[in-house]
Amino acid sequence: MQMDPRAFVLGMSAVAAGMGALAGLGSGLGQGIAAGKAAEAVGRQPEARGAILSSMLVGCAVAETCSIYGLIIALILLLANPLVGML
Repeated sequence: MQMDPRAFVLGMSAVAAGMGALAGLGSGLGQGIAAGKAAEAVGRQPEARGAILSSMLVGCAVAETCSIYGLIIALILLLANPLVGML
């Protein structure tokens, strides 16, 4: 019995797309932790609110790019799949 290479590539692409989508889980957890710590810091030092919030927002923006890249890679593997054309 021989496996169809196209089916194998499509199956592994689906697995890789699922792993790429997990990037959103990590960044969501990180952003939640950062927001919680920022709220604690503002509670301790209300006069430093502006600096704390700006640092948190920059950090959350950087973390969000990771999940966006994971989503883009997952969509490419599921919809456009350039690997099938190499067979």
